Amino acid sequence: MPKAKHLKNTKTPKHKNTIHMYENPRLIIDSSNPPEAGSITWRSPSNIALIKYWGKYGRQLPQNPSLSLTLAASCTDTMLEYAFKEEAGDGQIDLEFYFHGEANEAFKSKTKAFLESLLPVFPFLKQLKLVVQTGNSFPHSAGIASSASGMSALALCLCSLEDALFGTLQDPADYDKKASFVARLGSGSACRSIFPHAAVWGETPLVAGSSNEFAVPVAEQIHETFKNFHDDILIVSQDEKAVSSRDGHALMDGNPYAEARYAQARQRLATLLEAMRSGDLATFGKIVEDEAMTLHALMMCSNPSYTLLRPNSLVIIEKIRAYRAKTGHPVYFTLDAGPNVHLLYPGDIVHEVRAFIEDELKDYCEDGYVQQDWVGEGPEEM
Repeated sequence: MPKAKHLKNTKTPKHKNTIHMYENPRLIIDSSNPPEAGSITWRSPSNIALIKYWGKYGRQLPQNPSLSLTLAASCTDTMLEYAFKEEAGDGQIDLEFYFHGEANEAFKSKTKAFLESLLPVFPFLKQLKLVVQTGNSFPHSAGIASSASGMSALALCLCSLEDALFGTLQDPADYDKKASFVARLGSGSACRSIFPHAAVWGETPLVAGSSNEFAVPVAEQIHETFKNFHDDILIVSQDEKAVSSRDGHALMDGNPYAEARYAQARQRLATLLEAMRSGDLATFGKIVEDEAMTLHALMMCSNPSYTLLRPNSLVIIEKIRAYRAKTGHPVYFTLDAGPNVHLLYPGDIVHEVRAFIEDELKDYCEDGYVQQDWVGEGPEEM
């Protein structure tokens, strides 16, 4: 395992406009041979970060590398319908947007702005009439990372559309890399959802080919135990967060512990990767829980300070610790940027843990809601 002295580059890198990586003005449809109308549908999952990404620079670039498990049941289905504009139009994005079958102006506005920002990458979008129909397998307000599943699904649709029109992304590795890059521009964590089982996002000497621009798969570097892990999400509150993740990231700019945090994340990534290669559950659990608490400690140290945890979040955490001490089962928790608790454990104890949830934890969840999930195979074209 690399020693801490090898983990360099803890300072904020200089900003660069990274969209240039995929700018391609040649991706223009020949109006004399327009494509037939069609549609593309992708299902993409959310993911749960084990090493947290909290703090960014430039356009959605991470201050430290992160590592996540790709989920399966918490996913977004997105269909992108397209038709060639017979008239040139005004060069703007022509978009209709439906969320669970209903027009949604707020989501439409955000999606249109995102697509307009991508015109240097996909200039052909302004030549098309677009309809996006999307929906989640979980309540949008449930505190699950819907931006990760939603933006990754949309990015996959866009890359598939490019390939259908121009045949430019035939190589699967090139396709995944571009999809991850595009997803990142919409939501940082979305870039990790492109890959099965586990992914790392952020440049690190620990993972060959890693980058701040896109995530890379690391499933081949982890023990089979972690490919059979469960993540049951205990929904403490479905209320909108008092401080959004976007604002929380911004507050890291003035956090007095920021640079120490970024160095800590790099060191913990080295330890966690080694534990996940060897199947060391105890070390895995310690790092993952420490990361969860660190994330929320950073919020409490921000200026202004804030907390997203609820009393029931803490009750659940203490019950998990007590259950682990009593049974010896490798059951651990992590937290996203919100009050809900992710319960992580290997699949061979699923029946015991589900009984524990039913008997001791469910009453502390809003309306008794628990989203049962597990490590998955990544996105699927429908």
